[in-house]
Amino acid sequence: MTDWPILSTVTFLPLVGALLILFIRADSPGATRNIRNVALLTTTFTFVVSLFIWVGFEQTDPGFQFVEKMDWLESGVAYHMGVDGISMLFVILTTFLMPLCILASWEAIEKRVKEYMICFLILETLMIGVFCALDLVLFYVFFEASLIPMFIIIGVWGGKRRVYASFKFFLYTLLGSVLMLLAIMAMYWQAGTTDIPTLLEHDFPAGMQTWLWLAFFASFAVKMPMWPVHTWLPDAHVEAPTAGSVILAGILLKLGGYGFLRFSLPMFPLASVDLAPLVFALSVIAIIYTSLVALMQEDMKKLIAYSSVAHMGYVTMGIFALNPEGIQGGIFQMLSHGLVSGALFLCVGVVYDRLHTREIAAYGGLVNNMPKYAVVFLIFTMANVGLPGTSAFVGEFLTLLGVFRVNTWVALFAATGVILSAAYALWLYRRVVFGALTKESLKGMLDLSTREKAVIYPLVALVIFFGVYPSALLDPTAASVDNLINRVSASVEAAASVSTAAQQ
Repeated sequence: MTDWPILSTVTFLPLVGALLILFIRADSPGATRNIRNVALLTTTFTFVVSLFIWVGFEQTDPGFQFVEKMDWLESGVAYHMGVDGISMLFVILTTFLMPLCILASWEAIEKRVKEYMICFLILETLMIGVFCALDLVLFYVFFEASLIPMFIIIGVWGGKRRVYASFKFFLYTLLGSVLMLLAIMAMYWQAGTTDIPTLLEHDFPAGMQTWLWLAFFASFAVKMPMWPVHTWLPDAHVEAPTAGSVILAGILLKLGGYGFLRFSLPMFPLASVDLAPLVFALSVIAIIYTSLVALMQEDMKKLIAYSSVAHMGYVTMGIFALNPEGIQGGIFQMLSHGLVSGALFLCVGVVYDRLHTREIAAYGGLVNNMPKYAVVFLIFTMANVGLPGTSAFVGEFLTLLGVFRVNTWVALFAATGVILSAAYALWLYRRVVFGALTKESLKGMLDLSTREKAVIYPLVALVIFFGVYPSALLDPTAASVDNLINRVSASVEAAASVSTAAQQ
C-alpha cells in the first residue's frame, strides 16, 4: 500500500466516471439510465477504494500518511498529497455521502441528467482534493474550484430563486477567499515555500500571525458559515436540489472547520489564542440567534439550514477551546453533522418529491400512512437535538466540556442552544408527522420506497453506531489532535519566555 498512490486514485476516480459519462450520447437509447448507472458505480467504487485508507491508517502516528509528492510548478510549488487522523475521516465522509446523493437524485433529476452527474463527480474530486492537499497552492485550487460545480448545481437544477441563491453563494465565498489568497502569497514571501508540513514548523512573527489569521478567518468563517456571514446558506439550501443540500451541509460547510484545524491553529497559534474570545462570541451568537430564527421558519429546508448554522457554532467553539475535549468534540460534531443534517435534507426530499412543497403547513398526520418514514425522521430529529445514544450527543457534549474548562459563561450560554434545538426540531416533527390525516393531498402518499430505504437506512445505522461507539471516530483523530495541541502550547510557551526575557 505504500507504493500505491491511493490518495490520487481516490481523488481522481470520479473524474474518470465524469469522462465516461461525457462520451455517452444523451440521445442514445437508455442514455439516462446508463448515465445514472455510471455515476452510481463510480461513486460506490470510489468509496470502496477509500476504505483502504482507513484500513491502512496507523492511528498512533500523528504525522501525514500515504504521502505523494512530485514537482508541479516552479518556485517550489508541488503536487503534494497526504492525510492525517483529522483529514482522513473527512475523505471517508465525502466518498460515503456521494453514492447516496446519486441515488437520491435518481428520480428527482429528469432534465440535463448528464450534466448534473458530471457536476457531482467533478465536485467529489475537488472536495477530496481539499482534504488531501499538502501544498497551499494545491489546497487553494481545490478549495476555490469546488465553488464552481455547486454554483452550477444550484443555478441550473435549483428552485425558483436559484439564480439569486447561486450568485449569493458564489460571491460570499469568493470574497473571503480573495483575502486568503493574499495571505498565502504573504506566507510564501515570508517562509519561501508553500509546502504545508514545512510551514507547520515555521514560526511566523507574532504581528504577522494576526493579519494572516484574520485573512484565513475571513474565508473559513464564510464557509462554515459563522454569524454574521451566514445569510447565503438558507437561500442556497432552499433553492438547491436535495442532493445539493446534502453535499452543502455534509461536506462543503466542513471545509471551513477543517481549514481552522489545518492552518489557523497550528500555523498561527499566538493569534489563535489571542482571538479565541472573538470566536467564542460569534459562536454563542450563532447558536442562540439562528436557533431563534429557526423557530420562526415555515419552510422545512430553511429551518434545517438555520439549524446547521447553530450546530456549526459548537464546532468553532470547540476548536478554539484549544484542549483535547474541545477539538475532538469539534471534529466529531462536524462528522456527525455531516450525517445528521444530510439525512434531514434527504427526509425533506422524500416528501417534497411526492407533494412538491416544503411548506410545513402543507403537511400533518404522515405517521398514519408513512410509518417507516415517521420512525426514520424521528431518529434524525432526536439526533439533531443531541439525544444520548446518537452521534450528535457525543460531539455537543465534548465541545461543551472543552469550552467549560476554558470559560464557564460561554459554555452556559452555548448550552441554551440544546434547549432551543429541541424546541424547533420537535415543533417541526409534530407539525409534519403527528395529528390527523385530514388533507386530501396527503392521503395518497406512499411510504419509503426501496431506493429511499437504501439511501436513508445506512445513515440511521451510522448515527446510532457512532453514538454508542464513539471511539471509532475518536481514536483515529487522537494522535493528530494531541500533536496539534502540543504545537500550539509550545509556541505560546516560547513566546511567553521571549517576552519575559525581554522584560528582564
